[in-house]
Amino acid sequence: MKAGIVGLPNVGKSTLFNCLSNAKAQSANFPFCTIEPNIGVVNVPDTRLQKLEELVNPERVLPATVEIVDIAGLVKGASKGEGLGNQFLGNIRETDAILHVLRCFDNDNIVHVDGSVNPIRDKETIDMELQLKDLETVDKKLEKVKRAAKTGNKEAQKEEAVLLKLKQGLEAGISVRAIEFSEDEHAEFVHPLQFITDKPVMYVCNVDEDAATTGNVYVEQVREAVAKENAEVIFLAVGTEADITELESYEERQMFLEDLGLTEPGSAKLIRGAYKLLNLETYFTAGVKEVRAWTIPVGATAPQAAGVIHTDFEKGFIRAEVIAYSDFVNFGSEAKVKEAGKMRVEGKEYIVKDGDVMHFRFNV
Repeated sequence: MKAGIVGLPNVGKSTLFNCLSNAKAQSANFPFCTIEPNIGVVNVPDTRLQKLEELVNPERVLPATVEIVDIAGLVKGASKGEGLGNQFLGNIRETDAILHVLRCFDNDNIVHVDGSVNPIRDKETIDMELQLKDLETVDKKLEKVKRAAKTGNKEAQKEEAVLLKLKQGLEAGISVRAIEFSEDEHAEFVHPLQFITDKPVMYVCNVDEDAATTGNVYVEQVREAVAKENAEVIFLAVGTEADITELESYEERQMFLEDLGLTEPGSAKLIRGAYKLLNLETYFTAGVKEVRAWTIPVGATAPQAAGVIHTDFEKGFIRAEVIAYSDFVNFGSEAKVKEAGKMRVEGKEYIVKDGDVMHFRFNV
């Protein structure tokens, strides 16, 4: 599952990506490794993992990860191939969620491609390019469906109605995610077409240091503009985050954050936000060999969660022994949880909850 960072040139995308790609961006326990120049696997900061480490004292600790992709700056006309348009749209199509960086700071030394700072105009520039690309997809599909609908095919007529609603919305500058459909319509006709503007989005407002804790007028404008979009909005001072990553020790970084009135780097908040945006959650395994966070889609069953460790675990699943994270912490060890009768045995139908500590029994 990948989240792509998008935005106009010079809004702070690459600086943000570099912050995330620097081991010091989180804390001593959260390193980062790069697969390709513009794809990073970033660890998800999770205080629960540190608590389990304290209680279990394992040989190693492995956090959950999320893939972040730095996508080339978009320019007007990208949908027609301007700039790196085609490459950009290809890259963005391959991601599962979008982190849209907006410039929300004034600085005469940093040139804005459109000559002035206006995050709403910037957002609309990118939205329009993505909507135009989605409109192409709708038009192509509509051509085929209309022919079948004319023959009286009921299913084609239903699809045609959905496509016409999509076309009308996109032509009015509305992203697919903001157009209302029933669950069935979305699953059957909208989702399979993989629209770019249907992907979940988080708007990342890049502010200056003075606005790092409170945000500013630009951030409020963005919140207002996206109110109907079912989108997340966060703000962070990307330049300041970059300065924090330059500091050598964890203590120095904490002091810098305290001076700003922050409890953790904004990048940590952003990574957790991206993880949530991708509809992911975490369960844990905790033993003396390792304490590990495993990533699963929200709503995964116990066998599916077991399959993340190894496909054999899913194939031969017998049962799961489950401890709620809060019980593990309250009682202090697995043995004491068992003594208190708080360990549960769950079967194939069990839906894993975020934070569950699990053991799987299987037979292949």
